[in-house]
Amino acid sequence: MTAPVPNAPTTTTGSTGSPSATPRPTPSPTPTDPRPRWPLTGRLVDRASDARHAAVAVKVPDNQWEHPQRGIDAADIVFVELEGYLDAQGYSSTRLVPVFHSELPGSVAPVRSVRPVDVPLLSPMDAIVGNTGGSKWVINYAEHHRAHLEVGLSYLATQGTGSYGTDPSRVYTLNGQTYYDRATICHPKVLARQTTRFRSGPPAPYFPFATGTQRPSTDEGQAARGLEVPYKGNGYRMGYRWDASKKRYLRSMPWGPHVLADGTRVSCDNVLVIKVHQHFGKIFRGGGHDEPLEDVIDTQGAFVYLHGGKSVRGTWRKGAIADRFRFTLADGSPLLMAPGQTFVELPDTKAKITLTA
Repeated sequence: MTAPVPNAPTTTTGSTGSPSATPRPTPSPTPTDPRPRWPLTGRLVDRASDARHAAVAVKVPDNQWEHPQRGIDAADIVFVELEGYLDAQGYSSTRLVPVFHSELPGSVAPVRSVRPVDVPLLSPMDAIVGNTGGSKWVINYAEHHRAHLEVGLSYLATQGTGSYGTDPSRVYTLNGQTYYDRATICHPKVLARQTTRFRSGPPAPYFPFATGTQRPSTDEGQAARGLEVPYKGNGYRMGYRWDASKKRYLRSMPWGPHVLADGTRVSCDNVLVIKVHQHFGKIFRGGGHDEPLEDVIDTQGAFVYLHGGKSVRGTWRKGAIADRFRFTLADGSPLLMAPGQTFVELPDTKAKITLTA
């Protein structure tokens, strides 16, 4: 096993911006419906055996230069992170981590490198991570925690297996150098066959879903048909708008609707905003860009959850690398989420979240 990375972000650094009151820890609610469910969406599964395989996450860029994307609409969960590149050229933004389990699409694109926060986000679900590599210290950090996730199946490490491919129409040349950052494709079904680790699955349930006679916490929430989540200060805003006819939130990028390569408008059942302390640790700089650090280990902070045109607020808490998030509402009761696809936004603690009724 790779030795631990010195000063890796396994503890908090700086203020988390969490509420002053410390919530009492609450266990995940016990499901009232014993029927088998997909662990990452909470939806019913016909046969429990159908879920006995690994979750596959893929690192996907989210800046305008690398749009449009493919395949992310099949994800059970999509995490939205700070990308990390300095934005002197004007296109640094966010990076996505769609996680696939109830459906493994034929292809997901484009594919990019891992980030430090991927380790604590994906470890609770023992995920296999499709990627194109990463900074040396980030890979070492992930390898140190390889009991909980697999990042070693990168583009270069799996050549010849069919796990990845290249879209020639998206290869480009700049200043005489050829670039593939918009052109790499991941094939999750094939990638999952390259390891025996985590193959038996299923991953542990990630969110506290309402089952049986339980109702989502938002049934008693405040009206929230619109949401804006800023990054890079407060000017670069991700948007969500509740569509009552589709009963889903439609996602927008700062430049317009979030639309995939096949014309599909990106949408989801749930939006979960987890505010985290973002910073750039100088000791980790190198390799061409600064690595963003987002504190989610052994700490807590504020969250906002939206479903069905309504919202609730509370406090989140996460312990060690492989611990799941725990969510407590303002009255001290545990959050209950509606089954379905979830987008998880991870803005800074100082971000000014805007909700519209």
